[in-house]
Amino acid sequence: MMLFQGFETHDLVVGDVNIHFVRRGEGPALLLLHGIPQTHVMWHKVAPALAEHFTVIAADLRGQGDSGKPRDTGDHSTYSNRRMARDQVELMSALGFEDFCLAGHDIGARVAHRMTLDYPERVSKVAFLDILPTLELYEHTNRDFALLYWSNFFLAQPPDLPERMIGSDPAFYVQRDLFDFVSDDRDKDEVFVEEALAEYIRCLRNSDAIHALCEDARASFSVDHDHDVVDRHRQIECPALVLWGARGAMEQCFDVMEVWQKKASQLSGRALDAGHYLAEEQPDQTIYELLKFFK
Repeated sequence: MMLFQGFETHDLVVGDVNIHFVRRGEGPALLLLHGIPQTHVMWHKVAPALAEHFTVIAADLRGQGDSGKPRDTGDHSTYSNRRMARDQVELMSALGFEDFCLAGHDIGARVAHRMTLDYPERVSKVAFLDILPTLELYEHTNRDFALLYWSNFFLAQPPDLPERMIGSDPAFYVQRDLFDFVSDDRDKDEVFVEEALAEYIRCLRNSDAIHALCEDARASFSVDHDHDVVDRHRQIECPALVLWGARGAMEQCFDVMEVWQKKASQLSGRALDAGHYLAEEQPDQTIYELLKFFK
């Protein structure tokens, strides 16, 4: 892929699923986890710069991209944050990294949060991009947030309503979901370059990927919620960075730093001049903040 020149492409079976990822660089490991409706490709503008300082692994979460897409068992746990966090920890173990830095965007950041709680000894530093802890997010949802963040509520509807609707025109869904969360004055074709957009659409043309996308959202309102209630008062033990879009839903509806301060005692962060997709909308700012934090 032209977007990741110099990166090696790999597939590795961990547990019950194949994980697809790209890798480049030397030194301490940095694992990058994507949001939706994207894949590891969302990191293409920032990963090369990060790989000058770290061994960068950008992986597809189970169910998305070219990773495996197991069918859910009925309780949504197959696509819980806990299960996806375990996949990535096992991936890093298989690659020989017992501790590593971690950055996640959107759903990838939710997985990263769960990973810091379930495997605190493995994550040395963590960065969360444009997300709040899932429990806090949904316990304090209001009208404005529900309208701005419509996709999660749509995807969580019972089968197979969202699956059928997305499956009828995956390209439309991907572009609508992406474009709705970008700053209004940005050139969408510049933010989402042609090859990256085509890759997101290719991957979501797979009906199993659409189902996995929906199952992830359903898990956030069920099994993930149960896990988060149990861990409501647990703190992230490692240093944490939070970045969010100054023009996005998080900024408009929440005090982002105040919420995260309840979860992490070693916290830094700020808003970037962007909507939701920081790594593609403001790659230079994102690179600067991530390198300053992780180095």
